Amino acid sequence: MNERLDDLRTRKESAVNAGTERAVQRQHDKGKMLARERIDYLLDPGSFHELDMLARHRAHESGIVERPYTDGVVTGWGTIDGRKVFLYSQDFTVFGGALGEVFAEKIHKVMDLALSVGAPMIGLNDGAGARIQEGVVSLDGYGGIFWRNVQSSGVIPQISVILGPCAGGAVYSPAMTDFIFMVREKSHMFITGPDVVKTVTGEDVTLEELGGAGSHSTKSGVATFVGDDEKAVLDEVKALLAHLPSNNLEQAPAMLTDDPPDRLCPELVDLLPESANLPYDMRTVIETVLDDGGFLEYHSSWAANIVCGFGSLNGRSVGVVGNQPMHFAGVLDIGASEKAARFVRTCDAFNVPLITFVDVPGFLPGVDQEYGGIIRHGAKLLYAYCEATVPRIQVITRKAYGGAYVVMDSKSVGSDLSLAWPSAELAVMGPQGAVEIVYRRELQNAPDPDVRRAELVQEYMEKFANPYVAAERGYVDDVIDPAETRVKLIAGLEMLASKHQETPQRKHGNVPL
Repeated sequence: MNERLDDLRTRKESAVNAGTERAVQRQHDKGKMLARERIDYLLDPGSFHELDMLARHRAHESGIVERPYTDGVVTGWGTIDGRKVFLYSQDFTVFGGALGEVFAEKIHKVMDLALSVGAPMIGLNDGAGARIQEGVVSLDGYGGIFWRNVQSSGVIPQISVILGPCAGGAVYSPAMTDFIFMVREKSHMFITGPDVVKTVTGEDVTLEELGGAGSHSTKSGVATFVGDDEKAVLDEVKALLAHLPSNNLEQAPAMLTDDPPDRLCPELVDLLPESANLPYDMRTVIETVLDDGGFLEYHSSWAANIVCGFGSLNGRSVGVVGNQPMHFAGVLDIGASEKAARFVRTCDAFNVPLITFVDVPGFLPGVDQEYGGIIRHGAKLLYAYCEATVPRIQVITRKAYGGAYVVMDSKSVGSDLSLAWPSAELAVMGPQGAVEIVYRRELQNAPDPDVRRAELVQEYMEKFANPYVAAERGYVDDVIDPAETRVKLIAGLEMLASKHQETPQRKHGNVPL
């Protein structure tokens, strides 16, 4: 038995050091951690249990002579802050992290386990894509991953961490997960690389410009979170998981806080500018209200006219959506609608209550928006709110105009509680536009159109630049002192904690994709 145990130890030692010294050195020279170093940093110390450590490829006819253990991916389970998670970590030092048959089978197995026991699935991606020598077998392996991504969608949180190259078909698994993390200057995602782009389209673009974290976090909206280095990214993965349940059958986690539930927020009283045409930072409102000012922002650099992210109220995780007057006056456009819709659906899938702060002057007008499908994209956000069954509270801080007001979780689309500050303005459109339309003929015939226009605008403002008409009809449940916002939100969430809503029986709805 001792000889066999020695043989086992030798094999496992070989598996732990599957990459060559040269490959390991190259990885470190690039400022990148090894697959196992990433696992050790992410998981609680000593909690990792590896699966398929001694797996090796069996593609004997592929021409690949070497058969290192692990086959280029480390899989298993462990804990983060004491909570169970499953993960795989691609090993760039073995076959460049390229996916073959056994590599895929290992990922299939760990994904199946994660789904069956109801725990988050984390993918640490750093690989060269499909293993060319194994041909169509590799492509079939990717298909199995994609299928499992969809089966797990909305059941367990799925997190993709891009720590190196991720190209071709390999990008579609991260694209179907709930969150994508990238590292500046180190992570790259693209369907076709710069050389192919140059050959096919003639466009000259660098790797970073085409598929770097900067491009995907500001232009494409592919990257949800971006960090300056691998450790910062992995720390943010831990922070995100603290806001999410392990699966869709559990409630959002509770967190310890010393922030009193009855804390008033007097700083919000004087936050809004005197003129409704001047901006203020909606993040200030959000961070003031949340426990300890903690706010984990989602897609912070993309579609900046809407703010989304996670925080907590009285220790309970919440998702927050808010129009951002600092960018395009907080209008809804294509990017903002997509960003918020995705966030709302994610929160709803994992039982995270939604708080929506409204200051929206409308949808962004323009030919580009119409041709780009703002109708369809705006409908995604509307659909997401209408579909959501988690506790939902709306807070109108200032402008709430037209269809954009309705879309932003209004009472009519199922918000459980609608609160408004005294500064709230609920109307079909802004005063200037409304006066020009309603009083067009009168203004044409007025002796002094400018004076009359100013009078009509003032009348319109007195009639609609307040929340009381809506409150009279019950479209707003309560008009509150801004200083009481936190207290009212916590009380509302306590009341809604036992909310239960049945949805119609159907295969699935047809989202306006």
